[in-house]
Amino acid sequence: MTDTGPLTAATATHSSVDAYAPRVQASAVRFLYGLNPLAKLAAPLPAMALLVFVRDAATPAAFLLLAYAVLLIGVAFTRRLAAVLFVLLPVSALVIGFGFALWTDPSRVDQSVVVWQLGGWTMYGGAFAVGAATGLRLSAIVALTLIAGLSTTGPDLVRATVQQLRVPYRIGYTALAAFRFVPRFGHELDVIRQAHRVRGAHGGRGPFAAAARWFGYVVPLMAGAIRHAERVALAMDARAFGAHPDRTERHIVPWRGRDTVFVIAFWAVSAMLFVAFFPWGLS
Repeated sequence: MTDTGPLTAATATHSSVDAYAPRVQASAVRFLYGLNPLAKLAAPLPAMALLVFVRDAATPAAFLLLAYAVLLIGVAFTRRLAAVLFVLLPVSALVIGFGFALWTDPSRVDQSVVVWQLGGWTMYGGAFAVGAATGLRLSAIVALTLIAGLSTTGPDLVRATVQQLRVPYRIGYTALAAFRFVPRFGHELDVIRQAHRVRGAHGGRGPFAAAARWFGYVVPLMAGAIRHAERVALAMDARAFGAHPDRTERHIVPWRGRDTVFVIAFWAVSAMLFVAFFPWGLS
């Protein structure tokens, strides 16, 4: 009889960054979980690429609303999703927009509207427009990436690239094994911190005490990483990883008709938005 308590606790604690986290069980309305990962990447990719060259504010705002609609319908609504969509992204857009408004060259913007003036420095409305467009553009690109990021697991993405894109499994599963180190490092860092607290090592407050604590974490964390890498390498060698040009897949991630429909529909809506706003002008 084995004790699985610590393992279960560690898994629950780091499931948010665990590449092998189980798929989210959601209703059929949350359609994004049932789509192929490559479809969720291919659908917003053209819009993300074109938004880089957009300079107005209306076009990224429209794509931001489109991404919000897809996420609110297709992904299970959680507190984390609400915090990202309604707090983190808006605040980031405001901060980035204000920062770019301050950094914009006043001589290259519309100076017909003066927002405020401090001594010899003037903030023009044209600078605010540039900052707002930049903040909305970056927020729209991030929101579009969340369509795949919030509904896809690491193993499914690797399996899809191997099965549909014919990426060599040696590359895909090696990258997945490397990504699996992230939750492992988090778990080992928690164990090291608890051990230091129990022993009363590197106590105190202030920057020097914090630096001493973090320096004390480095050596045991690196030793644990080396041990874990050796175990992973031995396990892969024992299973003859890379000995054959292909391998049998236990879990199939197929490309279905609904994946094609989703990609074509998203491309069509994106094209309509770009045509409607046409942010590049005709001159």
